Amino acid sequence: MNFDFSPSAAHMRFATNKKVVTEHGAKIFDVSVERFSSWHWQMKHQVVSPEQLPKNMKITFEESSAFSLLKDKFHAGISPYSIALMDLCENDESLRRQLMPHIDELKDTIGVSDPLQEVNNSPVKELVHVYPHKVAWCVAQLCPVYCRYCFRKRRDEEVGLHFNKRIIAAGIEYIASNKNIRDVLITGGDPFIAHDSSIENLLRSLREIPHVDIIRFGTRTPVALPYRITENLAKILEKYHPIWVNTHFNSAAELTPEAAQAIDTLLKHGVPVGNQSVLLKGVNDSFEEMASLMQGLVRMRVRPYYIYHPQIVEGTAHLRVPVEKGLDIMRAMRGNLTGFAIPQYVLDTPSGKVPLSPQHVIGRRGDFFVVTQLNGLPWEEPNPLENYVSLNPVPVL
Repeated sequence: MNFDFSPSAAHMRFATNKKVVTEHGAKIFDVSVERFSSWHWQMKHQVVSPEQLPKNMKITFEESSAFSLLKDKFHAGISPYSIALMDLCENDESLRRQLMPHIDELKDTIGVSDPLQEVNNSPVKELVHVYPHKVAWCVAQLCPVYCRYCFRKRRDEEVGLHFNKRIIAAGIEYIASNKNIRDVLITGGDPFIAHDSSIENLLRSLREIPHVDIIRFGTRTPVALPYRITENLAKILEKYHPIWVNTHFNSAAELTPEAAQAIDTLLKHGVPVGNQSVLLKGVNDSFEEMASLMQGLVRMRVRPYYIYHPQIVEGTAHLRVPVEKGLDIMRAMRGNLTGFAIPQYVLDTPSGKVPLSPQHVIGRRGDFFVVTQLNGLPWEEPNPLENYVSLNPVPVL
């Protein structure tokens, strides 16, 4: 079933970027709108070389060279939808830096292949078990786009990982045998790049395990391939509630009418949607850019969930920023954005996610707890300590 794109007034209102991608994409790829909006067609025509780009699309020497120079390190793969969006927003570098290969990826002296040591935390192949009660299960290998900062580039070297029956059987067996597991994140790759029947079979198997309560999907399809979010897929997800989806918008330019329609389809079938962004140099590393993204997400009824500090994955030195810059952005958002529009800034480590927050606690002065207010001035809150002994005492002033 194809994505039936007909932008309603609501979808246009929800979108931050009002440009309609579908008709422009059909024109520059010289296909019908119906074909362009087929997610199967999109996957078959992923752009993997400069020769596949639309004829009049501008490309730099550094990008053109990188397609071939990096194909054995981390190959390029960009959905025609994302190419059309880049073409429509040709002066917006936030899109190109995420998706177009660049020779700067060869200039990285500290990057590693598995920054989170996931392989060491995998009791069975492709299932990562770090937290006691939840697992991340990498059932997929294919993606609508291959993000240049991806922290699972190492899986690009392997073959046969996409919805592999043996891997799925082993994962189901492990999850069923461990009654502590109540939360399963299905990820990859992108797990929505599969037939509806494959997704439903996976959900059915998980729902047969009594102790599995929450099932989550991590997908970038609403961002890079919104045509994948069909009514049929949403109805399948609805059958196996509670189902949650976390997606991955990094730039307000990605908040298009097509993306709004994809999100709307999920929400109408009771699927809550959260967003996980990555803080990236030249993409969203300013208060203005991040605030525009977060406000746009809320307008589209997507809950900002995490901002990830970028991992030291190989080939990403040109996209990294200091932690201090992320803290400055978080400090600026507090008090300037609606509370639920402010996500948690985290650094993912091999033992789990560590919150990174601006420090507002100054210390304790007798019966007063002293903090820094949002205006920078100190505030002494009456707060007798009584007989409580803290495991993490604050400084005594």
